[in-house]
Amino acid sequence: MKIISEHGNEGLAKVYVARFREEEDTAGSNVKDPYLVEFAESIQPPVPREEKWVIIISSLFGCPVRCRMCDAGGNYSGKLEAEEMLAQIDYLIRTRFPDGKVPVPKFKIQFARMGEPALNPNVLQTLRMLPEHLDAPGLLPCISTVAPAGAWPFFEELLEIKDELYPDGKFQMQFSIHTTDDEKRDELMPINKMSLEQISEFGQRFCKEGDRKVTLNFAMAQGYPVSPHKIADMFPTDKFLIKLTPINPTNNSKANLLESLIDEEGHEHQHNLKRLIDEFEALGFEVLLSIGEVEENQIKSNCGMYISH
Repeated sequence: MKIISEHGNEGLAKVYVARFREEEDTAGSNVKDPYLVEFAESIQPPVPREEKWVIIISSLFGCPVRCRMCDAGGNYSGKLEAEEMLAQIDYLIRTRFPDGKVPVPKFKIQFARMGEPALNPNVLQTLRMLPEHLDAPGLLPCISTVAPAGAWPFFEELLEIKDELYPDGKFQMQFSIHTTDDEKRDELMPINKMSLEQISEFGQRFCKEGDRKVTLNFAMAQGYPVSPHKIADMFPTDKFLIKLTPINPTNNSKANLLESLIDEEGHEHQHNLKRLIDEFEALGFEVLLSIGEVEENQIKSNCGMYISH
């Protein structure tokens, strides 16, 4: 792995661009540089890095899903090997903790940068390797997925890995739902996906006693409705929680005219955000309103892809 660019703010977030597989012949590819990936790190002021540190790594070269709000879609050039995912993690650890020891109580590794992780079985191998590979008592892996329909073997093995290596709240599972309208969901994420009922069935098996609740993530966009009652009909409140986030100002979200229903300051915007949160909470759900720092939009450390610049 060769680092070719880094960008950001040491006190908030940084994005790194790296190149893999320079020796491979790319003459037949229509992608200018198919083996570029990016990974990121962030903290959440005023919480210092010594208490919580989040790193976000790539699992694919590009992504075949092409979600309408994500800049990683298109230009798909294949799967990263486990060693290539570990290289991203190791680089950040050695940068911040040269002795390789991560004494952070909450050290979150998200497979959520470039690529849908459930489309790469090597992610499972990486998860199996992490506990022995790292000296990090606070390790908290996180899988964020749109739930591809053909990835059932991935999810079944992931459940086994979680039970074996990450029990008692040491793993975070997140499904990107975004809307409860099935047609609109297909519009946002144009891939054959698990139904909401199937996600519920799997999530209920995944979340066992002592585990973290499974997160249902909604990036709130105008014209993409969210029905708390529909979610409550399918998802038990003791197994699932709700996460509401803005639509980040990515190249694709702008090109597809996606307008966020949560602005950068978290204010109510053309709909009653508080009413939606109140409705979820009245139904018994824990609700997280997740809004990053405005500067992260310029750094591109959230959903925006710095590599595209």
